[in-house]
Amino acid sequence: MTEEESGRTPARVVVADDQTVVREGIVMLLGLLPGVEVVGAASDGEEAVRLVAELAPDVVLMDLRMPRCDGVEATRRIRSEHPGTQVVVLTTYADDASVFPALRAGARGYLTKDAGGDEIVRAVHGVLSGDAGLAPSIQRRLLERLSESESQPRHTGPTEPPDGLTARETEVLVLIAEGLNNTQIASRLQVSTATVKTHINNLFAKTGVKDRAQAVRYAYGKGLVRPPGG
Repeated sequence: MTEEESGRTPARVVVADDQTVVREGIVMLLGLLPGVEVVGAASDGEEAVRLVAELAPDVVLMDLRMPRCDGVEATRRIRSEHPGTQVVVLTTYADDASVFPALRAGARGYLTKDAGGDEIVRAVHGVLSGDAGLAPSIQRRLLERLSESESQPRHTGPTEPPDGLTARETEVLVLIAEGLNNTQIASRLQVSTATVKTHINNLFAKTGVKDRAQAVRYAYGKGLVRPPGG
């Protein structure tokens, strides 16, 4: 981990997993790493929602398949009732039936349990910075699903940016869809990360998207980005 990463304010995290050994293992692992502070642990989705209400953590690391209230429903409730808390899914499952409902429910990140501690910490801080904390395999799956929906012929692109986007906001949107984070976009466009965040906030407001995963879907749906191999 870089000096910059180790010096930042620790993110307050709740871990939700119904398997005691797994939950305690994640808590122990994160306790050894700089950049995060585990403030609570939940054994199911109901307890996760309750802890978020009590503790107002920055991020919940959310398993999906849990009793009483599963991870998708817990994510939906947390994002609706406590929008200041982000959710990163941390689960064994990477199939479409698990990934897409979680993202639609409002999860900003999605990792599988073979992720290392540093990868988890990066995802936690990434979603707090406005980036999508998606494992590479999950991002590929998202792009594959989007490309599958491109069965109907499309124009090569709109004659002008949709929904009142400026040319620069459209450019930022395309780079988001290509998987670049804020730092990479800033480097590509030779602007500051603060400027990139301003463009992102503006384009989110204009298009009505709530997160980067929705922004990717929007960019493909408007024909701003071609599917892989298209």
